[in-house]
Amino acid sequence: MNIPVLRNRPARHVFLQKHGLSDRPSGSGKGADLKALIDRLGFVQLDSVNTFARAHDLILWSRKQQYRPKALGHLLHRDRQLFEHWTHDAAIMPIESFAHWRLRFARDEAWLAARWKDWRRDDFHAKIDDVLRHISDNGPCTSGQVGTDESRGSGGWWDWHPSKTALEYLWRSGQVSVLRREGFTKVYDLTERVIPPEHLNRRHDVDETIDWCCRGALDRLGFATSGELAAFWDHVTPAEAKAWCATALAEGRIIAVDVEPVDGKPRRCFAWPDLMDVPAAAPVPRVRILSPFDPALRDRKRAERLFGFHYRIEIFVPAPKRTYGYYVFPVIEGDRLIGRIDMKRTDGALAVRAFWPEDGVKMGQGRQSGLIAELERAATFGGCGALEFADGWIR
Repeated sequence: MNIPVLRNRPARHVFLQKHGLSDRPSGSGKGADLKALIDRLGFVQLDSVNTFARAHDLILWSRKQQYRPKALGHLLHRDRQLFEHWTHDAAIMPIESFAHWRLRFARDEAWLAARWKDWRRDDFHAKIDDVLRHISDNGPCTSGQVGTDESRGSGGWWDWHPSKTALEYLWRSGQVSVLRREGFTKVYDLTERVIPPEHLNRRHDVDETIDWCCRGALDRLGFATSGELAAFWDHVTPAEAKAWCATALAEGRIIAVDVEPVDGKPRRCFAWPDLMDVPAAAPVPRVRILSPFDPALRDRKRAERLFGFHYRIEIFVPAPKRTYGYYVFPVIEGDRLIGRIDMKRTDGALAVRAFWPEDGVKMGQGRQSGLIAELERAATFGGCGALEFADGWIR
């Protein structure tokens, strides 16, 4: 069997096009334009870290630079075109995905019931009915408004009081949903009072959801191993994704393709049959600052294979062993990751501490001007009144 080879640079172009990082970051960044972007990505990871903008806002801004956080709130909380739940982490998804999340609800319910009994403090199972009754009778609530008579621990995720654990369990199992956020605090209500009826009442069987997950992941990745398809939503098992690939390959619905890395042996992946027919256009050659949780970089090993970019958030690496700032932002130019930047909002200014170019990246005048222009746009987005550079900031 003749397996086509997708060379490294065309593979980057396909991958970046699928992730919305090829075109100019134009558009209104709100309403239907923003919803179309989130549909294209499949989900956007939520994160509370806010050095100058929250991670999910930066993901959207890097693709639509007219985007502002209020627009996401309108789609999510006012218009109910999105909902919040879990992929590999907390995320927002198009509301059209909700019915397929019922498989996730069922699996999380069984898994968490067993695991959290040992991991969490006291017996949260005994509080489930009380928490449901509280929400039913009193309306939406936060975790701080349940179990008010229970002792609070240190506040770490491992030390939730029993009613908070019960509330999170009810969310993960689909019985309650996030109505809105106040700051970054989740406000929960009964799912039937949050999710629009046309999505709440839709059902799919397990095979339909597995097929939807695998097709949707392949659409958004362009090419992938069966393990990468399973990991995309973190929704189906590796065995289920492997079986789907085997069946789809035998039926001619997908093809095998060898994807060339930056160096080393090509990796066998799966793709839609038209992958090799129409080459993806090269990304526009502009500098963009990405979120550390950008979906294009979430799989760190894949980012290293495709781009030669070794990236880790060095939160747990103490100085002086830390190579970079503990929370640095990847920087991409066209189809090449050119470095990482350490910056933070300080006293109303965006303070740039350091930029570390990747090996082989020369910071000529044109590239440096492009980076500074992007930093100026980032400062405006983050509500910073000035842009300040440390001495010797280009390392």
